[in-house]
Amino acid sequence: MAKDGDPQAIDQAGHRGRLRERLLGGGGLLDHELIEYLLMTAIPRRDTKPIAKALLREFHDIGGVLTADPVALQRIDGVGETAAATLKIVQACALRLVQAEAAKRPVLSNWQALLDYLHADMAHHGVERFRVLHLNTRNMLIRDELMGEGSIDQAPVYIREVIRRALEFGSAAVILVHNHPSGDPSPSRADIDVTRGIAEAGKRLGIAVHDHLIIGTSGHVSLRAQGLI
Repeated sequence: MAKDGDPQAIDQAGHRGRLRERLLGGGGLLDHELIEYLLMTAIPRRDTKPIAKALLREFHDIGGVLTADPVALQRIDGVGETAAATLKIVQACALRLVQAEAAKRPVLSNWQALLDYLHADMAHHGVERFRVLHLNTRNMLIRDELMGEGSIDQAPVYIREVIRRALEFGSAAVILVHNHPSGDPSPSRADIDVTRGIAEAGKRLGIAVHDHLIIGTSGHVSLRAQGLI
């Protein structure tokens, strides 16, 4: 660790100052520089560039770093609880921003904002998550609920639970969403069967299934667009 007054400390201060000037001047920073600058606020007396690069090597890109589990982040040398919390608060702020944009207008007329939100929140998760977006009669989002983690092939459980919760919320329609940790959003046979089961059950009760979106790092798939609903 460099001490104040040492040449290394002076050089680090100059480097940080240059990064700050580029950031505030709108010049833009590289991914590792963004993470490095974030970590400076949590680890003020350490060169954070090697830590930033180690994080990117482990989690592949900046999205992977920000969405990584806090415990996994702390396995990287130099990342403690404070540094992990600093990274996670940036993710939370980014999600709040895109979530607010997605909630401004009816979901079906603001589709890209919804996709941006879901991709930011789910694409880099290491486990599969299944969630349901509940909409009112004006297609405004009234509830975004995580229904479970793990495999989606437990079709009977999800069908009952999705319909039960939709009735509790008075939902006029739902959008099903889950992620594929492999990165490939191609639907499985189980994905299609679950979707059709929920759509059939909902139809009998006046609850529409607008879509089932599968999110992956390489993009997304709409089962509605694929003609699978």
